[in-house]
Amino acid sequence: MSDTSEKLLPETITPPSGLGKAAMIAGGVAVLVVGYGLFSRNHADVAAQSFADAQAEPTVHLIAPQMAGKTATLVLPGTMQAWNSARIFARVGGYVRSWDKDIGAQVGAGTPLGYIDTPELDQQIIEARATLMRTKAQAALAKSTAARWNDLLTTNSVSHQEADEKNAGAATATATVAEAQASLGRLLALKSYATVRAPFAGIVTSRNSDIGDLVGPGSTNPQPMFSVADLNRIRIYVNVPQQYSAQMKAGQTATLNIPEAPGQELKATVLAQANAINPQSGALQVQLVTDNPTHLLKPGGYAQVTFSLPSPVGLTTVPSGALILRGGGTRVATVTPGGRIHLIPVTVGRDMGATVQITSGLPVTTKIVEDPTDSIAEGQKVRIGGDHG
Repeated sequence: MSDTSEKLLPETITPPSGLGKAAMIAGGVAVLVVGYGLFSRNHADVAAQSFADAQAEPTVHLIAPQMAGKTATLVLPGTMQAWNSARIFARVGGYVRSWDKDIGAQVGAGTPLGYIDTPELDQQIIEARATLMRTKAQAALAKSTAARWNDLLTTNSVSHQEADEKNAGAATATATVAEAQASLGRLLALKSYATVRAPFAGIVTSRNSDIGDLVGPGSTNPQPMFSVADLNRIRIYVNVPQQYSAQMKAGQTATLNIPEAPGQELKATVLAQANAINPQSGALQVQLVTDNPTHLLKPGGYAQVTFSLPSPVGLTTVPSGALILRGGGTRVATVTPGGRIHLIPVTVGRDMGATVQITSGLPVTTKIVEDPTDSIAEGQKVRIGGDHG
């Protein structure tokens, strides 16, 4: 029985020694592959997070404030006007017979520009001359009559009352002659305006009438027949902000630039100022003058006026874009050694356009952010991308 059972039991199989070693090596390689994959994935996650964190930190550029010079420039727009200009209306009513000068013509004082036919005025002059002749005849008769009555008075042929009446009549007739002469003189003076003349030497800048036009007081919509301007000198009007008004003095010089002559600078001198601030604009009107012998400057045109103004000592200047304007005052941004934003309150002086003066709060040795974003905040982490000075 026992012999039979022993024969039924299976024999134990022993694996070859080389196969076991191969299995162990394969398992080790698998572990290494899985470990390397986990390590690579973790490294990629860390790199991606670092890249995202770096992108979340804005890059800023730093600049150094500049010491303000002894003078600062103030650039303002100005409008140009002729030294003298006149719009010439018809003084008498009538019809344009002809015109002699057109736009661009250079004329002297008293030069005829055009002629007006005045038929109604001509008839009034004829009537006034006839009235003058009649009153002179009546005055002569009254004078001779008074003389005869005065002779008769010496012989007591007439009363003193009658002689006085004749003398008064002669005086009244003489006064009537003077009145008629004045009336005729007034009409003749009006007739002289039938020739339209230039009031001063200059250039005709406009002509608004043509032959046959009804002009003068009788027209429905009176307009100037001509415009004349003296261009040998030009006035320039500038509205200066109130903060600079105390520095506008007569005799002060300025520089002009005009679009039609780029790069060419002209000199102008302050002639006068209004001595009052316009409540609508908050500015002081300043008048400058410059010679214009070549007529390069045109009335009604635009000019860029540059003033050189003295600057107080110890001021710094920064670009206008470096200012942060928020509630609580004006600030500039700087970066701490730890790479974080720090906002510094400052007091702004003159606005010079591209730059502004800082009167207090900013040492010249403190570098600031050149162009901060609207969202920049105190303590924000930033990267310094480049130092612009």
